[in-house]
Amino acid sequence: MGELRHGDDLIVERPEGLYCPDGDFYIDPWRPVDRAAITHAHGDHARVGHPHSLAAAPSAGVLRARLGDIRLQTLAYGEAILHHGVRLSLHPAGHVLGSAQVRLEHRGRVWVVSGDYGLSGDAGEHNPTCDPFEPVRCDCFITESTFGLPIYRWRAQHDVFDAINAWWRGNVEAGRASLLMGYSFGKAQRLLAGVDASIGAIIVHGAVEPLNRAYRDAGVRLPPTQLVSDVADKATLRRALVIAPPSAHGSLWSRRFGDASDAFASGWMQLRGARRRRGVDRGFVLSDHADWPGLQHAIRATGAERVIVTHGYEAVMVRWLQEQGLRAESFRTEYGDEPLEAVE
Repeated sequence: MGELRHGDDLIVERPEGLYCPDGDFYIDPWRPVDRAAITHAHGDHARVGHPHSLAAAPSAGVLRARLGDIRLQTLAYGEAILHHGVRLSLHPAGHVLGSAQVRLEHRGRVWVVSGDYGLSGDAGEHNPTCDPFEPVRCDCFITESTFGLPIYRWRAQHDVFDAINAWWRGNVEAGRASLLMGYSFGKAQRLLAGVDASIGAIIVHGAVEPLNRAYRDAGVRLPPTQLVSDVADKATLRRALVIAPPSAHGSLWSRRFGDASDAFASGWMQLRGARRRRGVDRGFVLSDHADWPGLQHAIRATGAERVIVTHGYEAVMVRWLQEQGLRAESFRTEYGDEPLEAVE
């Protein structure tokens, strides 16, 4: 692959976000720009105000559900376009529906911007609600590091969902609702796809249902769900599984379920004391991001000799990469501002 020089980089930092000078466009900018390539629809990566946006085709529904009627050009995974001499293509990131890595090629140089991506290096599983992470060979890989510490190693999904289903069954037997909180886009749908819907009724918060529709429209199978307003029998409310965003915790909306047991699903539950700080009965470790082994596996699979680390534990990851003999540095970004609310 081509020789890399800092003065000839395909991606540089600007106040608006990550910028491709040769192509004159940005990737996941946090301020309004003319042309933006969007890796996925989470709020720290996809923002309003760009006259022209490009994203992976499977993300169109969730982007419009979150941002409104934006002007959006889409590409199928692996489809390439040429813009000002830069060849651009999008490849699955395994994070949420439509999440993509951006591959850029110009004058023999290949760079890949990962956005957020999900895989577990030890468990070897992928998120069933989106296309699995696809390693893309490159000279330079720009990687997230949300869970870039050795303590973050995800358990097998089926073990996590066995624990969630057992908690729900126990609450049904006790006659109380099970309030399970996770981010309304991505985490909520993964929870829905993984639980045993035969246990009882599933109720979702109003912030979750529009995203459910977008997932179903994209062909993702989810069990039937109801809004609180659809339920006439209060006994159903007291035995249901309730999927809601973290902001619903302790709200007037949540109080209608009475003496419910509550839980939080997040990779942050791996931290000792996180459940106590959230003030919930249970914490389930389930993340849509790569764990420490997953990050290592993904970086190695690219074959990149240079790696740029963005949000998360940048210093730890940069030091580890340098110890492996790679050229490593970090970019300062505005991704992941609210780790317990918005990253997941």
